[in-house]
Amino acid sequence: MEMQLSNQALGAIMLALQESLLEQTDIVPVLKNFKLKNGTDGLVVVNPPTVRFSNNEEIAEEELTNMAE
Repeated sequence: MEMQLSNQALGAIMLALQESLLEQTDIVPVLKNFKLKNGTDGLVVVNPPTVRFSNNEEIAEEELTNMAE
């Protein structure tokens, strides 16, 4: 069975990579801890990483999807 990543999953990977580069940490543990489920558009990350900005806002799931488009 073939599977593909949804835009949300791609956004979650991009967010994890960006955080890893900024913090100079290993991305592998973050990716290994991703919990995936099959959605209508492909695989979805159930537990995407969150990043807080200086004003304590979190990136919403819709923004993760838009990052990959």
